[in-house]
Amino acid sequence: MKKITLLFAIIFTTIASAQQAYYNDVDLTLTGQALYQELQQKININNNSFTYGDIRDSVKFTDEDTENSNNVILIYGYDDSSCTTQRSRDKDDFGGTTCEYNREHTFARSNANPSMGNVNNGTTGIGADPHNLRSSDQQMNNNRGSKKFADGSGNAGNVGSGNWYPGDEWKGDVARIMMYMYTRYGNQCLPSLNGVGATQSGNDMLQVYLQWNIEDPVSDFEDQRNPYLETNYGNRNPFIDNPYLATLIWGGEAAEDRWDLFSIEDNILSKITIAPNPATNTVSIYNTNTTESITAMIYTVTGKRVATLEVNQANEIDVSSLSSGLYLLQLSSRNTNIIKKLIIK
Repeated sequence: MKKITLLFAIIFTTIASAQQAYYNDVDLTLTGQALYQELQQKININNNSFTYGDIRDSVKFTDEDTENSNNVILIYGYDDSSCTTQRSRDKDDFGGTTCEYNREHTFARSNANPSMGNVNNGTTGIGADPHNLRSSDQQMNNNRGSKKFADGSGNAGNVGSGNWYPGDEWKGDVARIMMYMYTRYGNQCLPSLNGVGATQSGNDMLQVYLQWNIEDPVSDFEDQRNPYLETNYGNRNPFIDNPYLATLIWGGEAAEDRWDLFSIEDNILSKITIAPNPATNTVSIYNTNTTESITAMIYTVTGKRVATLEVNQANEIDVSSLSSGLYLLQLSSRNTNIIKKLIIK
């Protein structure tokens, strides 16, 4: 079962997976390189306390089998015909021998430029980034080695001339990890260093990663990573939270938009602004796209609705009854919504 503990997922039950509060200070009206840099700044944390050794414990939460809490899911696994291909394994079977699992650097350490270097249990930094590390059968991990990812079909295995296909179940996970690594570490983790194929026109993202991001949507299993890592590591993978961010940055066909906030052509509220913010008594709504009536719903940061208001003829809402603090303002018109952060002084 998906572990939904985040505010927006509680509030907007009509949205499959609403925007997480983590992104409240990110300007999500940006696109292209500007959005890439905005997300890079957001996720570029300094964590010198989280180690490669900590992965042994963290994967028991991030990689937990959603159907069997005693097990972890093994990346690239697909059936139980052998230990190498096994998909789910007991959490306690960690190690480096037959039928044990270990830690797979999805963006291979040696493919980074400069290399991530050798790792030990005390390693911190890029070599210990838990967003890049997945539980993997030790033999399957060896089989992949540092081979670059390439397109294919079916189960995980070798494709082309010395390349690796992660498998139909895992290609979306891999794509979103590659997008995270490139966003966080820049050219040190350039997509072409760990994959093969054409790049998207005008930028460095591989077309195959953009396609995998579409073809293999985020699963409940993948979703459980971000809440744990935000708390215990300090950041999230934005492309798990909303695969459509990749479309906004690098283009190509549209990926799943889990926040329903980016259908700019169809959203009559797309150009709305509010002021003043912080506010004291009233907030003015400025919108050049529609003359339709607008309903305002205000929520606390714990998800409690505290007000439902109609925007008056002066395009204002009365917030004088609200206590000082941070709120979420949802504006709705003709079945479209937009969310704004509202601060009351």
